[in-house]
Amino acid sequence: MTAQTNNPKEIRVQAIKNGTVIDHLPAGFGLLVIKLLGGMPARKIVTLGTNLKSYARGTKDLIKIEDRELTKNEVDKIALIAPNATINIVRDYRVIKKIKPHLPETIKGAISCPNPRCITNHEAMTTMFHAHTNKKQVAILCHYCEKQFSQEEMVKYI
Repeated sequence: MTAQTNNPKEIRVQAIKNGTVIDHLPAGFGLLVIKLLGGMPARKIVTLGTNLKSYARGTKDLIKIEDRELTKNEVDKIALIAPNATINIVRDYRVIKKIKPHLPETIKGAISCPNPRCITNHEAMTTMFHAHTNKKQVAILCHYCEKQFSQEEMVKYI
């Protein structure tokens, strides 16, 4: 759903009455975040903007999810791949809360372990990782196999 502006070369995305806006995602990460959140919610409007202009970053992705507010666990998952994202909670067309994701020390069940020999890939058990930043990039350490993985490696296993 879009609304035309006075400029015939510009189209704006319609505002949502209630829900969540996830802004300042790295370009190309929008679909990954939707997958991380469990996919597209049934019967809800989801708007995904990819490679949008960003004055601060050049390009960015943006997601609007109508009638859904993210849980703390979901915000923690987003912090794994987009720690500089901004999450806005919208009620009655107004932003009532802005959330900056914070990288949790431990994250459970968000992704599979990239190590094919890890026990979590052979037994029915929940994965657990210890997260930290490494040269401004997020890195994770598997609690079970003790192997460390970069952000580039981890996004393949979401």
